[in-house]
Amino acid sequence: MNTFPSNLPYWSNLEVLHENTLPPRAYFFPFSSEADALSYDPSRSSSVCLSGTWKFHLANSPLGAPEFSDTSNWTDIQVPGMWQLQGFGKGPHYTNTPYPFPVDPPNVPFDANETGSYVRTFTIPSSFKETQVRLRFEGVDSSFHVWINGTKVGYSQGSRNASEFDVSTLLQYDKENTIVVRVYQFCDGSYIEDQDQWWLSGIFRDVFLLSFPRNRIEDLHVQTLLDEHYHDATLSVKIDTAGESLPATVKLFDESNSLILESIETFSSDSSKHLTFSISNPHKWTAETPYLYHLVLSIPGQIIAVRVGFRSVAVRDGVFLVNGQAVKLRGVNRHEHHPKYGRAVPYEFMKADLHLMKKHNINAIRTCHQPSDPRMYDLADRLGFWIIDEADLECHGFADVEEAIMGSELDHLRGKERQNYVYDLAARWTTDNPEWEKAYVDRASRLVSRDKNHPCVVMWSMGNEAFFGRNFEAMSAWIKEHDPTRPVHYEADREAKTTDVMSQMYSSVDTIMKYAEDPASEKPLVLCEYIHSMGNGPGAIKEYIEAFYKYPRLMGGYLWEWANHGLLTKNEEGKEYYGYGGDFGDEPNDGNFVMDGALFSDHSPTPGLLEYKKAIEPVQVLDGNEKKIEIINRYDFLSLDHLKCEWHIVGDDFTMVGGEIPIPTNIQPGQSVSLVIPAPASHSLPGEAYLSVVFTLRDATLWASAGHEVAKSQILIKPIVPSLSGTSYIRSSYNKLMSLVPQSRSSFTVNEDNKALIIRSKHSQWTFDMTRGLLVSWKKNEKEHLSSPPVMDFYRALTDNDRPQDGANWIDKRLHQANSHFRSISWEAASDGSFKVTVTARIAPPVLEWSVDTLTTYTFSDGGLKIRVDGKPQGANLPKTFARIGLTFLLPEVFKQVKWFGRGPGESYKDKKFSQMFGTWSASVDELFTNYEYPQEGSNRTDVRWVTFSSVDTSLRAFFPSQEGGNFCATHYTTKALDAAKHPFELEKFRLKDIVVRLDSDHHGLGTGSCGPKTLEKYALKAENFKYEVWLE
Repeated sequence: MNTFPSNLPYWSNLEVLHENTLPPRAYFFPFSSEADALSYDPSRSSSVCLSGTWKFHLANSPLGAPEFSDTSNWTDIQVPGMWQLQGFGKGPHYTNTPYPFPVDPPNVPFDANETGSYVRTFTIPSSFKETQVRLRFEGVDSSFHVWINGTKVGYSQGSRNASEFDVSTLLQYDKENTIVVRVYQFCDGSYIEDQDQWWLSGIFRDVFLLSFPRNRIEDLHVQTLLDEHYHDATLSVKIDTAGESLPATVKLFDESNSLILESIETFSSDSSKHLTFSISNPHKWTAETPYLYHLVLSIPGQIIAVRVGFRSVAVRDGVFLVNGQAVKLRGVNRHEHHPKYGRAVPYEFMKADLHLMKKHNINAIRTCHQPSDPRMYDLADRLGFWIIDEADLECHGFADVEEAIMGSELDHLRGKERQNYVYDLAARWTTDNPEWEKAYVDRASRLVSRDKNHPCVVMWSMGNEAFFGRNFEAMSAWIKEHDPTRPVHYEADREAKTTDVMSQMYSSVDTIMKYAEDPASEKPLVLCEYIHSMGNGPGAIKEYIEAFYKYPRLMGGYLWEWANHGLLTKNEEGKEYYGYGGDFGDEPNDGNFVMDGALFSDHSPTPGLLEYKKAIEPVQVLDGNEKKIEIINRYDFLSLDHLKCEWHIVGDDFTMVGGEIPIPTNIQPGQSVSLVIPAPASHSLPGEAYLSVVFTLRDATLWASAGHEVAKSQILIKPIVPSLSGTSYIRSSYNKLMSLVPQSRSSFTVNEDNKALIIRSKHSQWTFDMTRGLLVSWKKNEKEHLSSPPVMDFYRALTDNDRPQDGANWIDKRLHQANSHFRSISWEAASDGSFKVTVTARIAPPVLEWSVDTLTTYTFSDGGLKIRVDGKPQGANLPKTFARIGLTFLLPEVFKQVKWFGRGPGESYKDKKFSQMFGTWSASVDELFTNYEYPQEGSNRTDVRWVTFSSVDTSLRAFFPSQEGGNFCATHYTTKALDAAKHPFELEKFRLKDIVVRLDSDHHGLGTGSCGPKTLEKYALKAENFKYEVWLE
């Protein structure tokens, strides 16, 4: 009987992970001279880079892939690259957890498995003759076969791991060679590559031909072992050789390439030799002091250079230590993503990302959820980062399968209890299945083998969200046998049976504090993911950071995640935007859950990144006044000697220039010290004032220029205390407010005209619609100041963090549909000369019976009015919280310039405001807008004393008289428009010419409810009785 295909294809065969691949090894290039080796420049190595333009053909299935005899009609494609982003195939596909194909492990579809065939020609340098020539792929998604000159070379899978083949006997030196690579979109390995990212395919990292001599160094493993005092070190070098016996020279150079040691060694044939060298008090490598030595190994025809950082990592007494000192991880999760090229991230783009991290006080990276481009680790060694290096392993989609199987009898399970139950079931598919052990251990071995020599790598992570079972026990055993110098991490090992640290995701502050206080907690705890940065957020960062520093057992955490994964595309009108799941016809998809980063898709910072930078700043002001401040050094190893501190004073429409504050030398990590401020006495200042201190770099670094701002803080040194006596500033401020209170003699005329109440003063005219109880017009000097009446409002457009938690309650209780229903209006001129209009109303939604009874009092003066609202929420099904409390109205478009005194210049909320400093700020309405890539609530400013909206010839100013100040927002978009739009280009069609203004007394916090704790209770805006007041002039 004939059968097609005649054999089980490798790409659907769990028994075949690789064919003819060489054993994994450390990442290095062979060079022909010491100078070239010390350049670490691959272009100067004994290699040929095959990246560039290839010819390409795409088939819908591996079974339909073409023969290679005629490729003349094939299309150009760029390598590295993802074929879906170069116009081929069905396009990008995003899922967070679901598999995009039928679940039948290890089988993947034969007929819906796009297959890309690549071909190019190349020539070989004559110097490669009589050497071993290796063909190396740094990354191919998801698996591939390769041929050289028509001869099959082999097969490999494991998308984000390197694969290397010996092709020496297949090459031609007198004419062109042809390489063909056939890449399969899916293979059995895809079941354990189900990460929260785009499904993209192709040769997405560089391809090299490398020339190794016949007698050669195959691999080397460098370890630095510090003595018990962390002073002297042993340099351990294990070298594997192949071929005949050979002499070798071992040299160690310092950072400036001065020779530290030199040793002549002899290696026997096909041997492994372990060398040790005593190094007296070497400079220690840390993420703050990334001092690197250079180890050079030389044999005839091969010279290898490896950067060496002397450091040790340990867990002792439940504390994570580097070089014997406790370290706090102020980290981020970094996927490899570029908005045009997907996982084929250009080197300069990657380098800019790491520089940006350093500039925002980030000291740690988790390579979620696979090994990164090997060049990233070289950068991290030089710049200084603590890396959790993660294996290319996740199978989250099996949890979806188990969830779908579960019956109603398990509906009582909720939250973590339900998740743990499902995860334990899901482990049966691959994680606790012995047939998959080889595939799991392969992921660990290739991770460790490649990256073992990098000092930046301080932990191995066995993967992510792949449940727990026997195969992780096997991975851990392999790692510990081959590298006992680094801790092992894996979050889903909930009892830390196979790991050296306890790891959790999205735990609340209370949860991690309880862990730290529990005497039974033996291992340090890291939050491998926390403060989910989706859309407008995260809120309440500082509470986590305070807990990290309070408890030695808490290691710190890794923000989720570094950047949005939007892909640059165009809508039908040709307008560019950043697409997410579903924008490319991809089904099923998880929508905008891929837009959850601290950078926008173009890799510019979101307001959330600025807040994170502030929370994790390495020097913090604890307390102080205008004469003295107390600061603490939050670095792990550095003193503060490299920083410069300067002060100045800001207040309501004034700034006082200060100067430099001397910082005492040698302030050690964890040490606090007082700094003397030569500022004037606070009573001499003209009003509310803040002492601002800024810490900057004295000298340039690899990642920032001198003067870069590291940290900043403010201390209130003079609160606002309106008084009739005192300085002229206080008198003028008080008089500004008092001008809104009527004088003893009434100067108003009042008329009723066709159910309109018209109030006139010398310069202003106000009109109420008596049928609705609304202020519909305010003219000052004949110029209209209102385009719509101010109305009381309790809703905001949902943020990503609102939507699954508090926002769900708002929608369920129809908060977004609540409207003001007029009950009565009354007015009077009192004996003290004041004129007041009082409106009673009931704000309520349809369908339900909850309401807020409001009494709104308008008190008029010639210059403006005071609005006070007394509110009483009531009803059996009242929302638990309100989104906000304030007035919403429209201003004419001419009021496009905004100036305010409060926090700025960026957006802020009650739990996301500490990065924004008090001052007098100005911006246009357009400049105030935060254009989130999934439209939502944004652009609020908080702790505001006053705000002025100006045109060329008039203005409107709002004062918030409460001690806490208020909030304002000014945009061209209504709440309904922000809720309706799913992309910025859709929002544009809703743009109003008029300006939507919100003047709020309070806002509900943001939290991190998109994937984590909702808004903390202390930041929640409870649906309770309230008093609201704003004064307008």
